[in-house]
Amino acid sequence: MAEARCPASCGELIQGWLQGGEKLVSCPVNWFSTVAVSDGTPLPTERARMRLVLRAVLRHLSLPSSLEAGLRIEFESSIPVAKGMASSTADIAACAIATARHFGMQLTEKELASLCVGIEPTDSTIFQAPTLFDHQQALTQTPLHERCPEWDMLLLESPDCLRTEDYHRRPRQALLQEYAPQLKRAHQLLTEGMRENNRHKIGAATTLSAQASQALLPKPAFNDIVEIVEQHGLFGLNVAHSGSVVGLLLDTHLHDPEKIIHAMRVNNILVFYPHVRLLHTTLGGVR
Repeated sequence: MAEARCPASCGELIQGWLQGGEKLVSCPVNWFSTVAVSDGTPLPTERARMRLVLRAVLRHLSLPSSLEAGLRIEFESSIPVAKGMASSTADIAACAIATARHFGMQLTEKELASLCVGIEPTDSTIFQAPTLFDHQQALTQTPLHERCPEWDMLLLESPDCLRTEDYHRRPRQALLQEYAPQLKRAHQLLTEGMRENNRHKIGAATTLSAQASQALLPKPAFNDIVEIVEQHGLFGLNVAHSGSVVGLLLDTHLHDPEKIIHAMRVNNILVFYPHVRLLHTTLGGVR
């Protein structure tokens, strides 16, 4: 048996039209999908995309396809599904690595990216470094810095669900291109913030990208949330550009989460986001 686990993403730090196409930078947080691959009879509880990527890994490693029938996939995940938190990416990336490990083999991040986008659009949580990623074809894989500074995330979870594939069926190229200058500025700020270990610049970048995303997939009470961010001196906010969650970037040593939650309750923001959770950013990549 071999195991692997991959983190969730609290939306994206930025996502939009950059360098001639749609790209993103994910925001890995400390929720995980853990997958184990072992010899045994397949279970009815496994998720379909895990079986697809297992099959793809066997082909990639030039292993006999007949092995598939004797491989069991088991998983445990704390990541909400269809909310824009990279639950599917975590599932398939962890399954791909666990499959390779089961046979005593390894996959590079580049190989993993290619395998994952062959299944579905993929978040850049699969990379250890914060990475600008072409999530549909994996043609762009550009690290912004070797490591991302850490901060806390106040996750606002809406009851609304949206599958990634449904989002990508929407006609959106014209709007993405319209907001390309804003995304270019957000990318510049994010890159500088990573290199300078400046969380305020990172928050400014994520807020710019979130504001642009309102034209494509609006979040309820968005302007009210921006006002909360400004009133409490938070670093910024980010959103799931193809999902329903919103994240507030903060540091619990500098900011009081309970005070922020109370302010959102008073302003009726939590009517739209009934579940609020405190998370922490983490290193990307499959463990």
